[in-house]
Amino acid sequence: MWTALVLAALVAAGCAAYVAWALHSVALGAPVWPFIVGFPFAYLAFPLLFTAFWFVLGWRFRAERPEDVRLRWTAWCAMFWREFVSIARSPLRMILYRWLMPDPAPSPAAMPIVLLHGVGCNAGFWSGFRRDFERRGLGPLYALSYGPPLHSIEEFADQLALMIANIEAATGAQQVVLIGHSMGGLVARAYLRRYGAAKVRRLVTIGTPHHGSLHAWCMFGQSLAQMRPGNTWLGELNRDANPAPVPTVSIWSWHDTMVTPQTSPRIDWAENVALTGIAHNALLDDGRVRDRVAAEIARAATSESPA
Repeated sequence: MWTALVLAALVAAGCAAYVAWALHSVALGAPVWPFIVGFPFAYLAFPLLFTAFWFVLGWRFRAERPEDVRLRWTAWCAMFWREFVSIARSPLRMILYRWLMPDPAPSPAAMPIVLLHGVGCNAGFWSGFRRDFERRGLGPLYALSYGPPLHSIEEFADQLALMIANIEAATGAQQVVLIGHSMGGLVARAYLRRYGAAKVRRLVTIGTPHHGSLHAWCMFGQSLAQMRPGNTWLGELNRDANPAPVPTVSIWSWHDTMVTPQTSPRIDWAENVALTGIAHNALLDDGRVRDRVAAEIARAATSESPA
């Protein structure tokens, strides 16, 4: 709710400011058509700026990359475009998350899937991902919107525990599969440390900064502090993680633009899947990522419970 309200307020304020400027200019004799044509470009200027900012930081604090994963400039341009598109459409998805991401109707299910978003987002961020997986016949899919956004990851883990209990009551399922993007993977791991693995069949993390991200120093809040490299909370989480409590797969990109260094998602006690040419937010829109997550769900469905 918090994220949707803040985004709605920012978009409304931006639109109001643009309209006020346009009306003032027209009153002084300016033609109307440039403001009508320019409106979508004015909106897109902000995600373009954010995309460029994260790309610059991602390059500045990049991990040392093997020669075989380095990109040509054309691949960089394509990656920039896909990330820009992902960021540009995210605000509307998150503002409308209650309509885009309702919980499935209660009905028996063998192994529900829980989607966990990253910092500053909500369940709406998963809407395209969920539509694709529903077309594949996977589910039921639930997406948790935790918050307030800048609170502790441990608090989000408590909210996840409540959701899993509600899913258990609604479906009769004994276990779920957890899929976390960015900070969502840490929320899942915090849940496993606090509540145990009895109700989780498998964990898949996507672009999760398991060892922190230098980008977390750019923002404030308790959850961001917990994602800074070398902090006590993250150190304790990793110290308690070996061996993994459930089968875990970490999917990450050598060209992540918001997790630095990009090797932070790589963890010794999990199965690591390294990809190339995908920025941070576009990971959820990438066909390779979706195919691998679907394969992990299938593996979970045919495996025995680790509990």
